[in-house]
Amino acid sequence: MSRILIRNARLVNEGEVRDVDLLIAHGRIEKIAGSIDGVNAPLEIDATGRWLVPGMIDDQVHFREPGAAHKATIGSESRAAVAGGITSFMDMPNTNPATLSVSALNEKKSRAAACSVANYGFHFGVSKDNLDVVASLDPRQVAGVKVFMGASTGDMLVDDPNVLERLFANVPTILLAHCEHTPSILANEARYRKQYGDFIPPHMHPLIRDAEACFRSSSLAVELANKFNTRLHVLHLTTAKELKLFEAGPLANKLITAEVCAHHLLFDDRDYTSLGSLIKCNPAIKTKEDRDALRQALLCDRIDVIGTDHAPHTLSEKQRPYASAPSGLPLVQHALSALFELVEEGVLPITLLVRKTSHAVADLFAIQERGYLREGYWADLAIIERLEEPRPVSLDPVLAHCKWTPFQNHQLRHRVSTTIVSGQLAWHDEVVNESCQGLPLAFGAQRS
Repeated sequence: MSRILIRNARLVNEGEVRDVDLLIAHGRIEKIAGSIDGVNAPLEIDATGRWLVPGMIDDQVHFREPGAAHKATIGSESRAAVAGGITSFMDMPNTNPATLSVSALNEKKSRAAACSVANYGFHFGVSKDNLDVVASLDPRQVAGVKVFMGASTGDMLVDDPNVLERLFANVPTILLAHCEHTPSILANEARYRKQYGDFIPPHMHPLIRDAEACFRSSSLAVELANKFNTRLHVLHLTTAKELKLFEAGPLANKLITAEVCAHHLLFDDRDYTSLGSLIKCNPAIKTKEDRDALRQALLCDRIDVIGTDHAPHTLSEKQRPYASAPSGLPLVQHALSALFELVEEGVLPITLLVRKTSHAVADLFAIQERGYLREGYWADLAIIERLEEPRPVSLDPVLAHCKWTPFQNHQLRHRVSTTIVSGQLAWHDEVVNESCQGLPLAFGAQRS
């Protein structure tokens, strides 16, 4: 971890924008100043005219390992992540085998230690049969505990009221919830199957997994959290209706928080016409009105963080007819650059985007010494270049194992020119540094 000196950057951090030099040594930020002179650094990066931001911390990804290496691996997806300015990720438990035991958790940590170029953490899964294991977890060893209250299958669908009450009453750390009401979804699907048979059009997806299905489940999760004083984080909100369940205001004052994902901010139901099942995901991308309400909820701090829910499938799988095409899409490589389009359009202030993708995520999960550009903190950062002309995404090699992106027809005005992970050059001039090794995230002990 040799010294790196970044000069002439426009630093965005903790609500401020200022011109600085930044010195990295021994993996950490050693100095931030208007000018740093008299320093011998083997690598100097001139960031004139470029944004210097804390690396995005992605609170939910599905890197598919173990069990689905034909879709993705921790190695491949962490490389796509650093190319997109994501320096840390937290991976979900619905792998094969699922992360329902401490041994399965430790196996995933070992895999990441061997191949991840980004920093890593892992969420623990819930089934009806492992509640005692969940209750005995050490909060410092997991990013969070994830419950699928809908939209999952097998052991990881938890919708029994008694099981949910035990979980909400006894979970020892932050509880993340995927909220969709499965009976409503199945009833909607049956109605459209009567109309279309096996050839339901993809644009029916947000009508099958509709706003009511989301609200019925998320309102139950909030009700249980209030009843048992549970630290609850509701994932990937998609509807204006759900927003009334969450309070606006500072993160530090909240017991119940919410996330929105990049694709729900950037796409809406009009995009099914061109992309079809390529943007099929759970919960579904919904209307423009829902999209705009989610954007507004970021501005008033009703939504606390932005994630990706990166969930790759092969292109051949996604090109199947709607009913058999899997849900999920690859996002980590282009999500942050695409979100900068909202800054360019005046939808979000750049300081707010940085807060929702870095600062607030570190605070929410009590991640130690990351998420901010502060002297003494780990050096996790990205340099973002504003391009003179919009660049077609199709010109970029896709680093995700699946080799496709929902942004393939987009032109973006920003690109990640450099990513530094734990003080190591991870991505620079469109090349991944294969010698970079991400580190395990350290979580605070008290997060319930």
